Amino acid sequence: MSSDATPDPFAEPVAFGQRMQILRIRRGMSRNVLAGLVGKSPSWVKQVEGGRLQMPKLPMVLRIAEALRVQDLSDLAGDQSRPIALFTGPGHARLPQVRAAVDAFPLTTQREAPAPQHVRERLARAWGARHSAPHHRDVIGALLPDLIRDAQLAVLQADSASERREAQALLSEAYSLSQFFLAYQPDSSLLWRVVERGMIAAQESEDPHTIGVSAWLATQAHRDSGHAHFDAADAVNLATIRYLEAFLPNAGNDVLAIAGALQFEAGYTAARRGDTGAAWRYWDTARGVADRLPMDYFHPVTSFSRAVMGAHAVTVAVELHAGGESVRQAAAADVTTIPSRPRRARHRIEEARGYQLDGQAEAALAALDKAYQAAPETVRYNGYARRIVLEEVESKSPSQRRRASELAMKIGTLAA
Repeated sequence: MSSDATPDPFAEPVAFGQRMQILRIRRGMSRNVLAGLVGKSPSWVKQVEGGRLQMPKLPMVLRIAEALRVQDLSDLAGDQSRPIALFTGPGHARLPQVRAAVDAFPLTTQREAPAPQHVRERLARAWGARHSAPHHRDVIGALLPDLIRDAQLAVLQADSASERREAQALLSEAYSLSQFFLAYQPDSSLLWRVVERGMIAAQESEDPHTIGVSAWLATQAHRDSGHAHFDAADAVNLATIRYLEAFLPNAGNDVLAIAGALQFEAGYTAARRGDTGAAWRYWDTARGVADRLPMDYFHPVTSFSRAVMGAHAVTVAVELHAGGESVRQAAAADVTTIPSRPRRARHRIEEARGYQLDGQAEAALAALDKAYQAAPETVRYNGYARRIVLEEVESKSPSQRRRASELAMKIGTLAA
């Protein structure tokens, strides 16, 4: 290492408050924003960072970790003896095979690419399996390597401009499916390679729906990177919404749905910023788009549909930290109409967040139980679920501690 290299701030023992300040600055977050997210005053944040207040108890540490999108709790707490991943789930057994397929750089091949229709049908079956399987990473992780390789071959062997555009759309879709597999796994650089390749392939396809899907996923990737990346999320999202406007008067269901999904994503980011008016305005626009879709329509990538708008309303309320509104929206949402196990599980996790915001810890744990029943893997990889469980393991109520401990062992947060 050169003598002028930037030192690692965690190379020597660092107090909790200093760690919190370093992580906050890395995320591009002001004291005021962090204070609002954890329900404290800016002066409290300043006193903790300055060492004038001691490290708070575990429930508050977990809330700070959630607000700062800390990947491992030890990065904030400083105890390296027991790392606890929050927003990074366990590495899946099939991750190396998927990584190898993504990283391959095929220039020549002795094998003929399958027909585009064949690849398209395999992708459709893979999306169906993702929504129906409780352990969707097991299923799509087995399918992805061959799908990626065959889609790459289709691009290489395309004989005309139209065939190449069709093949690029299939390749972009394969990368889109990959992002669901890679999300919250311990290889963020691989996720970003897939995001960028998916967007490039989508642009090469010149297909509005494919472009919309790639932008929807890129928006999420930027937003999940923290507050410093919210502007990038909005830039991708809003530019794509404007691009799609010209197609909407005569659009088919898929283009309508991705336009609606992007409207909701804009509202989601606004809610993460704390902008109540914009968040609900975008949600209302998205609902108007959903109302143009058939009652039984369900977008295979984004889950956008009439059925999911109630779940989206819960998410907006939760991100705005409105506990009472979150519970009210959860009561109004009909989760049974969502035909996707992972999406139903995600909704139950959002319900749990709303209940906890409203001070209903027992109801939050009950919602997480339902999420686990719908799709165990979704809970296992979800940082919000892990944070709630860890917090309730420290509850003063014996029944809540017992229930939380059972969940913690199921999802791998605590050893059996």
